[in-house]
Amino acid sequence: MLRLPPFEYQAPNSIAEAVAMKAECGDSAMFVSGGTDLFPNMKRRQFTPKILIGLRKLSELRSISLDDSGNGLMIGSGVSLSEVAEHPEILNNFPALAKAASLVSAPQLRNMGTIGGNLCLDTRCNYYNQTFQWRKSLGFCLKKTESPMQNGAICWVARSSPKCLAVSSSDCAPVMVALDTEFHLMNSDGKRIVPAGEFYKNDGMDFLNKTPDELLVSIHLPFHEGWRMNYRKLSRRDAIDFPVLGVAVALRLDTSGNCMEARIVLGAVASCPLRAFEAEKLLVGGSLTAEGSLTRIENTAQVAAKLAKPMDNTDMTLGFRKKMVTQFVAETIKEVLK
Repeated sequence: MLRLPPFEYQAPNSIAEAVAMKAECGDSAMFVSGGTDLFPNMKRRQFTPKILIGLRKLSELRSISLDDSGNGLMIGSGVSLSEVAEHPEILNNFPALAKAASLVSAPQLRNMGTIGGNLCLDTRCNYYNQTFQWRKSLGFCLKKTESPMQNGAICWVARSSPKCLAVSSSDCAPVMVALDTEFHLMNSDGKRIVPAGEFYKNDGMDFLNKTPDELLVSIHLPFHEGWRMNYRKLSRRDAIDFPVLGVAVALRLDTSGNCMEARIVLGAVASCPLRAFEAEKLLVGGSLTAEGSLTRIENTAQVAAKLAKPMDNTDMTLGFRKKMVTQFVAETIKEVLK
């Protein structure tokens, strides 16, 4: 049985106290809320913090409300995935986000896991998400060396790669990128706002535009009046499994069915969500309801699939995962148009 390493648990009473505590403790401390991803990683010794700063008492992180202008929704990072999936305002205005949250893991874990935790989910890899002894026998890897003096650490997925290729496996992140979401961060020096499209970096080790002492406090979702949206996920099982492909699509159509704006974002095919800009251009300006629109959609899906270069570091075969990108993008767009 894998056991948690020893740690001290601190329970601050405010966000300000939490970030001050992190600044004081430095790298020896980590934030924790639901812990559905952190605790398994600690058992495998991917992380061994001496102090955990618990966020469960902070009611400021668990609210969903209109923003000050009334033009968007503020979601606290500590809101559970179950609440995100079931909240009437989110279901009505952001159905793709509600669906993505509903597809994360299983009900028990969605009740504990938070939207902030899913958005900051550690990148995953078959050579990384293993026990300490398994990784030690292999010689560890770029993403997790056990000593700063260790030499020769490589990416076992692609041994000539200069960077880690661990995969972004968040279901909610592609939707956030598609919907122009803003992330509100805070540390002891103050607050910072980062657009979702700039929050994720295509590097398996350095995958977030966030310093370790920053806390994701809230998520701002601007209303997308007149937009249609959807999210689809590919995984071996309907529950528990992380995605091996996620597709978020958001479209704005005029009354004639012409596409005025489009967002297509691929998840779980790289170390960050990938926005398919070239594919989006094929949709904008043309009708998606007239005769011949199916050809436009299929062409768009094929262009989007060119972004996906899956590696042998998650579930299922490379060829199958690559082929499914085209199918999933096309089907996601078609579902949006129903």
